[in-house]
Amino acid sequence: MESTALWQGLSLCGIVSWIVMSSCLNATQKFRSLLQPLVAHLVVTGTPTIIQIQKYQHGFLDGLFSALSCVVSIPFYTAFLPLLFWSGHVKLARQMTLLMAVCDYIGNAIKDVLSAPRPTCPPVRRITATKDEEENALEYGLPSSHTLNTVCLSGYLLHYVLSHMQNQDASLEFVGFAIVCLFVLLTGFGRIYLGMHSVIDVIGGLAMGLVILYLWLTVNEHVDNFIVSGQNVTTFWALLSFLLLFAYPTPECPTPSFEFHTAFNGVAFGIVAGIQQTYRQFHHESVPRIPHLTVPTFVGRMLVGIPTILLVKFCSKALAKRVLPVVSKSLGIPIKSAHYIPMLRASATDKKSDEIKQSGYIQRLFFFSEQDSFDVDTGIRFLQYAGLAWSVVDLVPSLSSYLGL
Repeated sequence: MESTALWQGLSLCGIVSWIVMSSCLNATQKFRSLLQPLVAHLVVTGTPTIIQIQKYQHGFLDGLFSALSCVVSIPFYTAFLPLLFWSGHVKLARQMTLLMAVCDYIGNAIKDVLSAPRPTCPPVRRITATKDEEENALEYGLPSSHTLNTVCLSGYLLHYVLSHMQNQDASLEFVGFAIVCLFVLLTGFGRIYLGMHSVIDVIGGLAMGLVILYLWLTVNEHVDNFIVSGQNVTTFWALLSFLLLFAYPTPECPTPSFEFHTAFNGVAFGIVAGIQQTYRQFHHESVPRIPHLTVPTFVGRMLVGIPTILLVKFCSKALAKRVLPVVSKSLGIPIKSAHYIPMLRASATDKKSDEIKQSGYIQRLFFFSEQDSFDVDTGIRFLQYAGLAWSVVDLVPSLSSYLGL
């Protein structure tokens, strides 16, 4: 117990120290000044390669790579992971959720540190078939998040399947590895073909994905054991999630990357908090799972679960919109809202309106002394996704159990 509290305290103190040191040393600006010119040069010199690839433009390829981008996007995983929990593959689901949160944080943080441009359009032809792709195009380029996420999640899925096979078959391992490699190759090539990324972005995403996957395979069992049977898990994760909202670099210009990080940060906290409370009831290794779980039972869980989590997300957002402004006012914290609360929206003439959501390390931590007001949207977004994730692993299984599903 004492050793657990010790390493938890040291970990949190280490993050706080990093936040303070990074702000004092202006680490983001220094890293950016060193690396951004090189990356930008590689993006420019790689433009002819993209144009050459896009000479083979075809409606089928446009549709194929646009669809593939949707399959490996964050909204897809947000919809897919709840189904994985309800299918009974609970360990795989929680591991992939946490890995996704890690990938999202590291990938987006590096993007905003470097603030490297995407390929210039024109001359590059950029295809954004969905609203999600339009938002992705507003982010910086290096690394390619789609490539990074595909490497990590498909690689971990392959590792999980192979490690749980009763009979090891070299031919099946080879086929699985070949499928994953082809999937990653098509994803990376598709990002170049669609004009969303340069070659260096995809190579960077591939390299970072391999490093993150290797490190995750080294620590994932320790992380899982801590979540299901550790001490002070919910309290520790709440503090960790809070600090990670501040331990995020300031981009050169505001982008949606911090919003994505906030959402998945909330998802990770909701999953951890819910599993801590209900592991012995719904998330242990003996729960029925597909293919042993019957199809009607799984369909029933989806019919109960999908409306439930959407309702919880809506209610969490509505509750946060009411509670957070009241709490902030009670504590004397000046707040603004960029999107969620119209009456708190900043004036268009406010020169800091674009900086509120993603202020610097110390400014976000000690906002009352360094900026005019705090963007309450960050807290609202975090709470609504934390509520959604909690309902996936706690409320929906409880309802399903009550209904005999």
